[in-house]
Amino acid sequence: MPVKTTPAAFAVHVFTACGAGCALFALLAAVGAHWSAMFAWLGLALAIDGIDGSLARRLHVAEVLPRWSGEVLDLVVDVLNYVFVPAYALVAGGLLPQAVAVPLGLVAVVTGALYFADRWMKTADYYFRGFPAIWNVAVFYLFLLKLPGWLAAAIAAALAVLTFVPVHFIHPLRIARLRLLTVAALVLWGLLALYAVVENLAPGFWTVTALCLLAVYFVAIGLLRRHHP
Repeated sequence: MPVKTTPAAFAVHVFTACGAGCALFALLAAVGAHWSAMFAWLGLALAIDGIDGSLARRLHVAEVLPRWSGEVLDLVVDVLNYVFVPAYALVAGGLLPQAVAVPLGLVAVVTGALYFADRWMKTADYYFRGFPAIWNVAVFYLFLLKLPGWLAAAIAAALAVLTFVPVHFIHPLRIARLRLLTVAALVLWGLLALYAVVENLAPGFWTVTALCLLAVYFVAIGLLRRHHP
């Protein structure tokens, strides 16, 4: 039985809040057009987000420290790292035609904010309803693939629409179905993404191909849930 200690519980909140610091450093890197550094900070924030929930449950943080809402804190940090900073990169990164860059960035932050306010964003078995506003991942792929501007704009617009479409996307750390395979795929994805960042977002054909195949796997698992209620 884990020991319930207030300092340890509060340390979990501080750990989660450090994700906001990652967002600040990511934004500073983005303003300087240091895109690899931006994704490094966003990746660190992603790692924090993947760990803090398990720590909070293990230490019973919600019971020990009811004054602070871990859920609200997590949502605030996630909006910064998943939506706001990536939306800036979407606008300023030269990915889109200039005429639509700012409008699509605005669409990303507005739809992303609405998504994180949705109390029905997750199913009972921990799938997301609609595109889960992971603009950090979407923009990462746009930097990797270097698509024509019109195609990148079409993809960004489609993802914004999918925010409100009742399709399912997986939470790779919490789903039960194909859990071991999915976690293994996530670890591989993380290693390949880290290599891509180290290689200044130009890791080579095979790394990009592997990252795309992994993305297809993650999307397919969510779509197949519709046939397994």
